[in-house]
Order: sequence, then structure tokens, then C-alpha cells
Amino acid sequence: LDGPNLMMGYMTGDRPGELQPLEGWHDTGDIVSVDREGFITIRGRAKRFAKIAGEMVSLGAVEMLVQSLWPEEHHAVVAVPDKRRGERLVLVTTADNADPDELREFGKKAGAAELMVPNDIVKVEEIPVLGSGKTDYVSTRKLALERLGLSAAA
Repeated sequence: LDGPNLMMGYMTGDRPGELQPLEGWHDTGDIVSVDREGFITIRGRAKRFAKIAGEMVSLGAVEMLVQSLWPEEHHAVVAVPDKRRGERLVLVTTADNADPDELREFGKKAGAAELMVPNDIVKVEEIPVLGSGKTDYVSTRKLALERLGLSAAA
């Protein structure tokens, strides 16, 4: 984003190893997509990651993959504990037709790493949202844990 109304940055913005935005720009931490007409849609936050078998997986990127397969539905991807791999991905979706095999095949054709494809799918009528209309990931994760019969510290 750019404009006179932007703050100068975060106090800790000079941490080594982090890319700094160009002069006058501010990194919002949002993951976006741009359609053919140039419209920008916010898809998620860059800081939403799962650590699976030592690999960092962007939950926002997984949501974008799922959204491209079932674009008319609402999806949220959350990480839950996994004894063997640290964490695993769960897709919470309003898609009645969501099928793990179809998702795996779609992910493979799209070139997605196997770690990016959730094996668990929780189907819901509605995904919890905050007052702002954004996905409530805390409530969505609790819902996924309950439906899968897991505890938060499994």
C-alpha cells in the first residue's frame, strides 16, 4: 500500500533478514490475489503458518489452493496438533462436495507440495466470523478440534 496516511512502520521493522518495503510503501502482512480486471482481494495474513515435519506451510496459501478448486464456498485452513509431524492441516469448509481425494489430485496437478494438502476435512454450514466479517480462526480451530475429537495439546 502507498499513501500519505500510512505510518512510517513498526518499531522493530529493522530486524535483520526481513525484506523492507520500498521507500514510501508499507508491508501490511496481507496475502492477496489480483484478478484479471486488476481487483485486489485480501486472502489472509502472511503470519498464519503451520510447522509440519519441520517445514513451514502457509495456511493462507493452502486456503487459496482450496478456493481455486471450490470457488463458490467459504473455506478456512487451521493447524491442529499431530504427534508424528508436529502439526497437520484441517480444512473447514462450507462445500458439501469437498472430497480429500479430489483435493489431493487437484493439489498435485497445481504443483502444490503434499504437505500443503489437508487430509482432514470438516464440513460446516457456516464458518465462524468476527464482527468485522473476517474469519474467526480461533473459533474455527476449536470447532475443528471438537469435530475431530482432538485436544489442543494432543
